[in-house]
Amino acid sequence: MEREFEVIGEALHRLEQGDPETAAGIEDLRRIVGFRNRIIHGYDTIDDATVWGVIEGRLPRLIEQVSALLEQAGERV
Repeated sequence: MEREFEVIGEALHRLEQGDPETAAGIEDLRRIVGFRNRIIHGYDTIDDATVWGVIEGRLPRLIEQVSALLEQAGERV
């Protein structure tokens, strides 16, 4: 799961750089990118309980927000 969070954080970081307007649709974008950085650079400070807490507490909302952005993008195409 940690690898998936690394990918998510990197993708959101690139989205923020390339399309800040769309990135604004992700409430916790900076925190997600920060979590990615913590996993990569401070991997020894991440424990399973922290990762599981993010999965349960934050991931469902992120999925909702990304789904909404994808729907909006489909309408614009």
